[in-house]
Parts: sequence; C-alpha cells; structure tokens
Amino acid sequence: MKILAFLFAMLFVAPSSVYDFKLKNIDGNAFSLKKYRGKKLLIVNTASKCGFTPQYAELQKLADQYKDKVVVIGFPANNFAQQEPGSSTEIKEFCQKNYGVTFPLSEKVSVKGDDISPLFAYLTSAPNPDFTGEIKWNFEKFLIDENGKLIHRYRSKVTPLSPEITKELE
Repeated sequence: MKILAFLFAMLFVAPSSVYDFKLKNIDGNAFSLKKYRGKKLLIVNTASKCGFTPQYAELQKLADQYKDKVVVIGFPANNFAQQEPGSSTEIKEFCQKNYGVTFPLSEKVSVKGDDISPLFAYLTSAPNPDFTGEIKWNFEKFLIDENGKLIHRYRSKVTPLSPEITKELE
C-alpha cells in the first residue's frame, strides 16, 4: 500500500514553480521555462483581435529595453469573445508584421475553463500580493521572479511599460 501511495504522489506532485512546466512554442516545438532561470518572466495571455492588442508593441519594447532582466512570453488564447481565432502561423505572422514581435510566443492555449492550460491553472491559483482567481480578459500579466515564483499579477489595463511593472525590473 505504501508503494502505491508513493507512486501516486510521484505522479501527481504539485508544481513548485513555473520551471516545472513543459510547453510548446508557436512553431510546435517543445520548450521548458527552465531555460529562463535567472531572469524574470512576464507571462501574458494575448489575442490578435482585442482592444488591448496594441499592447504587443509595448511588450516588444519592454522585451528590448529590459532584455538583460526579463523575458516576455506571449500565450495566445481564444477564451474571450473569440478574439484569437487564427492558426499558429497566422498568429505569428500577425504579431511580426504588425508589431515586430520577436519575443517568444507559445502555441495557442486555454487560460480558463475546463481545458485550462496547467501553467495557467497554476498561475491563477499561486499566492501573490495582488489577487488570485480566473483570468478576466486578454492581456493579463504574470510577473515571475528569477526563481520561477509568481510575484505580481496585473489586469489587462496595466500596460507593459507602466510604472507598476517597470519598477519591478529596475
């Protein structure tokens, strides 16, 4: 019985940081967030047909301006008003053509509901000084420290270059 309990625990251990997640990028290639250990991460659920879509420009500027301190990663999601209907190829082309995006993008994920990505299930329930719970709209932001822990969460209206975010990168 103890062996069975041990095996069950090994299979279903709760993640201790974002470094425990393996994902796929926009091109379908596997990657681990471990490769960014030692830098902060700004994880953002994105969409191409949203009123907040112009934030892509600020996300790119932030990624360029603070490249030694933070990695921006966009996670396209179609959870809100069908505002990210495109394929991975269409999303990637849109981001590059319209906003010059060079920061990493993941494959399209779900950020809420029954099919929520395990990463976003973790992020929306992880303790932080701001708030927990379901994502309300596109372009919510999660700031992760150099050790893979969530330190701040920002709603969509907080822009990438706002002082609330940049003060954490100085």
